[in-house]
Amino acid sequence: MSKILELREKRAKAWDVAKAFLDTKRGGDGLLSVEDTATYDKMEADVVALGKEIERLERQASIDLELSKATSNPITNTPYKGMEEKTGRASAEYKKAFWNAMRTRGGEGLDPVVKNALQVGTDTEGGYLVPDEFERTLVEALEEENIFRRLAKVITTSSGDRKIPVVASKGTASWVDEEGAIPESDDSFGQASIGAYKLGTLIKVSEELLNDSVFNIEAYISREFARRIGNKEEEAFFIGDGTGKPTGILAATGGAQVGVTTASATAITIDELLDLFYSLKAPYRNKSAFIMNDATVKAIRKLKDGQGQYLWQPSLQAGTPDTILNRPLYTSAYVPAIATTAKTIAFGDFSYYWVADRQGRMFKRLNELYAATGQVGFVATQRVDGKLILPEAIKVLQQHA
Repeated sequence: MSKILELREKRAKAWDVAKAFLDTKRGGDGLLSVEDTATYDKMEADVVALGKEIERLERQASIDLELSKATSNPITNTPYKGMEEKTGRASAEYKKAFWNAMRTRGGEGLDPVVKNALQVGTDTEGGYLVPDEFERTLVEALEEENIFRRLAKVITTSSGDRKIPVVASKGTASWVDEEGAIPESDDSFGQASIGAYKLGTLIKVSEELLNDSVFNIEAYISREFARRIGNKEEEAFFIGDGTGKPTGILAATGGAQVGVTTASATAITIDELLDLFYSLKAPYRNKSAFIMNDATVKAIRKLKDGQGQYLWQPSLQAGTPDTILNRPLYTSAYVPAIATTAKTIAFGDFSYYWVADRQGRMFKRLNELYAATGQVGFVATQRVDGKLILPEAIKVLQQHA
């Protein structure tokens, strides 16, 4: 942790030096010479590189902390004699049988007891449902890969569409004369429906690795599943059109409201950022955050407010993001970069975007398809949907046409 703090302090000092250089080298027209621009870009690149290294160290520290936890707790009272046994997909028997089946040819050669244990989790498509403990591991991994899941509201559905009631308009109070009738003013309600779209990936493993007891197939499949599914999910949560996939916050229909349209197709000004900030209603600003592309962050890093302070401020505390206008800043490669008509910045309370996970992720082993190359395929699928429940809770900045 001391190393992370040291790097944060180093990044803050590097940013102060870059700002001072920028202020002293600007000409009367507010622009830099070609040579000074190259120097500043190098200084800014160092700040970005330090930020990436801090993120890597924080992830490493988080993993180290998790792995350092005790695998058992000391007994401090009288043990409970009738220990409750886990059943179904949470049982140790099912978990052991599941991974045995993954390592063998579709369960061939498994004894009747193992096959009987796996019947608890047989999927309708011919695979086996992931054991409960492993399923929770997958969800945790997805959260590490997917920035959106950390900000959105994640719910779990068992089957069918999830109907979410939404207050479309609210009633009001009225001044009433003595003994006068109180006018009716009801709230009106609508509803949003969240379903489940199928997302899948195919993982191939060589037979040599699969038969090697040293090779940790659980960790490998978990990591690969998280990376592939997490990336595809995040892309849909931002720019999905709702056809066969979730509806993203930047979608033309069902997405967030446009708060500001810039005057330029290739630039963003401080006034436009302030307009975006105040286009969001005050209650939503309490838990709001900015999300944009790294290239957009670079473009607005030079902007100052009315007091001459730079809008972008580096984080000095471990585990906290950088800020713009004192609100957290997150980046995603799936938010468009600055270009004509592009929606480049999203700002709001992202807890109003709901992600619905359908319970039960499925793995299926493919024995024959890649037998000629000495490989075994694993098909991994899950069902998920996402939708912005209240469009006014998030505002976007769109570049001019």
